[in-house]
Amino acid sequence: METIDIVQHNILLSCTSKQQFSQEHFWGEHTLSILLSGEGRVYNNEETQIYTPGTIGFLKRNQLAKSIKIPSADGQPFKSIGIILDEESLKQYSTENEIVTKLPYTGKMMFQLNQNRFITGFFDSLVPYFEQPEQLTKRLSELKTKEVIELLLAYDSRLKELLFDFSEPFKIDLEAFMKSHFTYNVPIKQFAKLTGRSISTFKRDFKKTFSQTPEKWLKDMRLDKAHFLISEKKQKPSEVYLQVGFENFSHFSTSFKERFGYNASTV
Repeated sequence: METIDIVQHNILLSCTSKQQFSQEHFWGEHTLSILLSGEGRVYNNEETQIYTPGTIGFLKRNQLAKSIKIPSADGQPFKSIGIILDEESLKQYSTENEIVTKLPYTGKMMFQLNQNRFITGFFDSLVPYFEQPEQLTKRLSELKTKEVIELLLAYDSRLKELLFDFSEPFKIDLEAFMKSHFTYNVPIKQFAKLTGRSISTFKRDFKKTFSQTPEKWLKDMRLDKAHFLISEKKQKPSEVYLQVGFENFSHFSTSFKERFGYNASTV
């Protein structure tokens, strides 16, 4: 089988023998993961994180990021294990342990942890579930979540400020944010959340700023970006459509011809 992606409660088991670009760009919850084989790349507008076997990475919640899964040159598949540290579980843990943070977290949105035998051992304990995911019950997942929270706090107590920061994004400059993030393929409601707005306020502010609906503006911006990459950077249409935020090649091809009057392949 070329690709196996198992989501068992809040634990993610992924294995693929083909290079894959992510289609989900919004990370709504904290995610901790380890790469077992192959190579992984996760990038946002500020930086790129490169994962090699043994790398443990952390992605903060409420951010836009893209990822690439790459099998190794010697034939090893991309294989990783991740655990989602959802807000509900973290709030329950903070209540049970009387944890209070005073200020919102302002550090990096994604980073790697130095190899730690306890956290590595935690992920090792999840490897057998690739073969029998049904054995990973909801109760076990809850216990595993509490275990890894304990391990993270033991690894670095400063992570408390990150894990238990439950503040929501505040209202930011809509124009600057959208011009920097239009290639991320997420629903309008996620753009609204990340700019600190309700969906109705977002649409109203967007129309005032760009004199277009968000849907029309995003489509045009993505197509213009694709045209530039194909015509100036000589990239192939099949390589471009995911980069600029389209979900499938067919929709991209049709939209490209409607906007420019010719096929992307003839640019």
